[in-house]
Amino acid sequence: MKFAALDKFREKLKRNEPAYGLWVTLESASITEMAVTLGLDWVVIDAEHGHLDLHDVQEHLRATVRSDTIALVRVAELNIGLIKRALDIGADGVVIPWVETVEQLTDAVSFSRYPPEGKRGIGGERATGWGQGIAEYVAQANDKILVVPIIESVRGADNIQDLVKVPGVETFFFGPADFSSSAGHAGQWEGPGVAEQIQAANNVIRAAGKHSGVIATSAENLEARRKQGFRMLGLGSDSSFLLNGMRQMKEVAEQAS
Repeated sequence: MKFAALDKFREKLKRNEPAYGLWVTLESASITEMAVTLGLDWVVIDAEHGHLDLHDVQEHLRATVRSDTIALVRVAELNIGLIKRALDIGADGVVIPWVETVEQLTDAVSFSRYPPEGKRGIGGERATGWGQGIAEYVAQANDKILVVPIIESVRGADNIQDLVKVPGVETFFFGPADFSSSAGHAGQWEGPGVAEQIQAANNVIRAAGKHSGVIATSAENLEARRKQGFRMLGLGSDSSFLLNGMRQMKEVAEQAS
């Protein structure tokens, strides 16, 4: 865990400045190295969807060592074993999918913290410098680790007034596509009325002195999200950047032929 990088991330949000990042879905750790080279504030390594296994996740985490780019792991579900392992191999925090209730969010925080505040076990893996820095790491980890719930359902948004009161959670993330699905608009990024519901929840989060994030779909959308008050802003995902670049060049080639 990179305590200094986490402090810089938090300080940026406290100053109401945007923190830009990348959603990582592909296995090559070179992608995360590129994000670090560009000086992005964060990456989320997605171990919920797709094919990344624990070894792939670990390689992405290694690519952020000695940088100011914090690395969060999106676990597949709210599960104490998945959270423990992500943190033990060096994640700076975890992203928890489909959070809808105070009980779920309280569990997520508990699973991420050492006793007596939580239920995380102490191991001698990468996070503790292979056991050589256990005392230093354990002394700071509970206060430093980021637990970021994803609000990706109508129910989650309906409960946002209570969710923002859960101790140990500073930043929330939104998943518009799944939110739309839960609202009866499967396959749409923001179905009818969803944008308004997400913005209403975002306003509650900001009024509580906390922050929220979302992935932008374009340069114009990125600016719009910033103006809406989102501060943990995803520039996009690795696969979308690759596909969009190839598509643009393919269109140019087809027009020329």
